[in-house]
Amino acid sequence: MTKENKMGVMPVKQLIVSMSLPMMISMLVQALYNVVDSIFVSQIVGTTPNAGQDALTAVTLAFPMQNLMIALGSGTGVGINALLSRALGEKNFNKSDSAANTGILLTFFNYLFFLIIGVFFADTFINSQTDTPVIAQYGATYLRIISCCSVALFFQITFERLLQSTGKTFYSMLSQASGAIINIIFDPLLIFGIGPFPQLGIAGAAYATIFGQCVGSCIGLYCNLHFNKEINFSFKRILSIDATTIKDIYFVGVPSILMMSIGSVMTYLMNLILGAFSSTATAVFGVYFKLQSFFFMPVFGLNNGLIPVLAYNYGAKNKKRISEALKFALTLAVSIMIVGTIAFQTIPALLLSLFNASDDMIKIGIPALRIISLSFPIAGVCIAMGSIFQAFSKSFYSLVVSVGRQLIVLIPVAWLLSKTGNLNLVWFAFPIAEIASLAISTYYFRKLYRTIMSLL
Repeated sequence: MTKENKMGVMPVKQLIVSMSLPMMISMLVQALYNVVDSIFVSQIVGTTPNAGQDALTAVTLAFPMQNLMIALGSGTGVGINALLSRALGEKNFNKSDSAANTGILLTFFNYLFFLIIGVFFADTFINSQTDTPVIAQYGATYLRIISCCSVALFFQITFERLLQSTGKTFYSMLSQASGAIINIIFDPLLIFGIGPFPQLGIAGAAYATIFGQCVGSCIGLYCNLHFNKEINFSFKRILSIDATTIKDIYFVGVPSILMMSIGSVMTYLMNLILGAFSSTATAVFGVYFKLQSFFFMPVFGLNNGLIPVLAYNYGAKNKKRISEALKFALTLAVSIMIVGTIAFQTIPALLLSLFNASDDMIKIGIPALRIISLSFPIAGVCIAMGSIFQAFSKSFYSLVVSVGRQLIVLIPVAWLLSKTGNLNLVWFAFPIAEIASLAISTYYFRKLYRTIMSLL
């Protein structure tokens, strides 16, 4: 049995677990890095009494731009993944090779865009969110390094997507997990200047991230060249511009890019709303994003494993396997998110204390975590249903859902609730937005599912 055809013959539950588990593990390691990185950043000692919290706030302010990088890289990867997996299902190997090679060229152009941002606009972006000089200095330093050295991030994402597209998720896990582990190791060494390493503070956190991405991208490249035999790489095809393939990639990829970019807009605007209360409220928001990744990341890993399974069986016209895969993934996603809700409801103070939280931060953070986590199970349902949009080239539906949840509902509701002067009420915007997302997702899911089933 080849790796290619296991998506058409292996028992569905076993297949989804085998496809998703490596990515779920690697994303859990990535979530661990997110948390550990922020824990180390919160321990930074500077010239101000709350230097650690200031640094944590600065990283939160840089997050929208970081998320935008991931959105562009991952969205392009989604387009590559969908086109390549469907081509393999159709046995069109020339098309699958074209998707892979053209995707590598697009990855390099993505990096050039953020190199320009890092060089010319890092200070402007951070200063638009804060008027505190120390926080602005921390944030601009961190963002400039992350943006200018982001070439490794983009190639790491692309190489992982190529491995996922052909069912080699174990190697994708190696790439992502190894990068995150290297990051965790270098964080304290470069932030605090341990042993022969210089004490770089928040710049050290940025460089540790870059080192991890370099290792991850190198491992991803090696695994593709040596183990991904379904794809034939050539410099000639990489350097040639195939307009049809680019169009096909971004037909699926652009809605995904826009959908994920909306998260950057949302976090940027939430930073502004919360910053009107205090920098501590912004720091709490940043801590929430780090902690929630422990539960959202595995669900996204499940989703990434599910998409090629759905795309392959759509190409193979196997109605039964598509239906079974969706039901199993939905159950698993909701179960994971329920665990997250329980954790946020029962031990919020313990979770916040990991980040050297002040009394004020704990006071703000406990109700924030408890209120926001009420939306987790609903989010699990929406993520699982959204997989069918990407797998069947209907990413526009995901875009509509994301716009509706984060921009049309979440931000206006948060802004209106902020006008009450009660910060605790602002957090209720998250559950309200997820309820709206569920309504829109259910409508599109039923519409597409009926259409797909009738064609098979």
